[in-house]
Amino acid sequence: MLPTPRKRCSAYLGLLTAAAILVQQHRHVEALPGKTLTTSTMNQRLAGMEYAVRGTVVIAADRIAHELEEKTVEHPFDHILFTNIGNPQSVGQKPLTWPRQVMALADLPDEVGVDHPLASQMFPSDAIERAREIKKALGGHGTGAYTHSQGPLGFRKDIAAFIEERDGGIKSDPNKIFMSNGASAAIQDVLTALIADEECGVMIPIPQYPIYSATIDLLGGQKVGYYLDEETGWDCNMEELERALNDARSKGTKVNSFVLINPGNPTGQVLSKKAVQDIVKFCSKNGLVLLADEVYQENVYDDNAEFYSCKRAAAETGLLDKNSIELVSFHSTSKGLYGECGRRGGYMEVVGIDPEVEAHLYKKASAALCSGVPGMVMADLMVKGPKPGDASYESHEAEKKAIYDSLKRRAKIVEVGLNSIPGFSCQPAQGAMYVFPKVTMPEGAIKAAKEQNMPVDTMYAVSLLESTGICVVPACGFEQEEGRHGFRTTFLPSETEMEKAVELFRKHHEDFCSRYA
Repeated sequence: MLPTPRKRCSAYLGLLTAAAILVQQHRHVEALPGKTLTTSTMNQRLAGMEYAVRGTVVIAADRIAHELEEKTVEHPFDHILFTNIGNPQSVGQKPLTWPRQVMALADLPDEVGVDHPLASQMFPSDAIERAREIKKALGGHGTGAYTHSQGPLGFRKDIAAFIEERDGGIKSDPNKIFMSNGASAAIQDVLTALIADEECGVMIPIPQYPIYSATIDLLGGQKVGYYLDEETGWDCNMEELERALNDARSKGTKVNSFVLINPGNPTGQVLSKKAVQDIVKFCSKNGLVLLADEVYQENVYDDNAEFYSCKRAAAETGLLDKNSIELVSFHSTSKGLYGECGRRGGYMEVVGIDPEVEAHLYKKASAALCSGVPGMVMADLMVKGPKPGDASYESHEAEKKAIYDSLKRRAKIVEVGLNSIPGFSCQPAQGAMYVFPKVTMPEGAIKAAKEQNMPVDTMYAVSLLESTGICVVPACGFEQEEGRHGFRTTFLPSETEMEKAVELFRKHHEDFCSRYA
């Protein structure tokens, strides 16, 4: 006999609690006979590191997905809707055609690719020409050979030209650009350089993206949280920045850096020009290296908002000319309109950084030889697409516009839909790919979660998963103000699926509140 939905939910909650207890116990057991590396002897910073985006709830979702495939347990849905991670192509976004055509030609040997007599019948002329440029930039060695550790110079020149055009002509030096395996690897490298000892602190937004908290914990640094203002659309309050910095320094923390995620993840806000300028001035005044996470710069949906880079803000406030800012900016092929997460393409630009530190960052990159070549190729294609008049220009722009327009509609579907549910409060998604609603939890649920020794957000997310098949990330995984509850969801699945998801969110919340009333 198959278990009922309520019994299944209780069973999973029990399983998750038991797993958490087991992990804690394993941190204190003696090594098994003959085993040197155990949970007791391993790096305890790694053992304690948490990454909520692929955490407890996702583990349960993977288990249920397997049960659905094997038909071993009956569920009230036929598939898992993974809205836990910004992975567009995994939930239906089609790859852009032109970049994939160029990638295919770049990968193929010349005789069966760009030089094949029928190539022009299979590929547009601008894809063939661009593939030749790519191959030349790779030194004629193809995509299977190592490159310069910062990435091929030709690619870095294209990235510099993209940055200059984006920022109104402000100069960018290709030698200050490091290509990387997504933005994540570059972020980890910079944090590795910044966190010299356990007294070093990094200011991070609350809520924040878990790569920052997880990496800081792994490196043994101190997280210095500054709270975004939910009531003003997750804006950045300068008084709050001063409070967070002064509190940390008064306790002996050597705060040396500041993380800005704009557009925001998980919060979806797009900061105003003034807000970004205030932040660069704050960092300059207080001697903080500014880490500008700008991977969602193409994802701006609010007609009254506009992406404004930290580099442009530094230039227009005079800080660049005075060499009074230390800035590292990150971008990625995983987001925007490309959504090429699996390619692991990205880069960072370093500005105003001590040349000797740059040399050590280069050494760090050299130790890995180079980042993945397919990712670097995709990053180059992202920053330098077809030009007006090229054979693929109109079709490429049409594909990008279709993705953008649909994302804009989906952002509104989710915002309006969640705000119509009693007990939900959801700020608009001005940009990025997520919303971060606040959910009022019944007291009975809060009590039950304490008894289960887990955050009520996690219990709620598991209940949602078990009831609807929707996989979200508990808000506690991003950190939040005490007493606040909720979750993060993407709006990447199709418009039809997101409309259905809103109704499932509604029904689940009604049932959840009734169960724990």
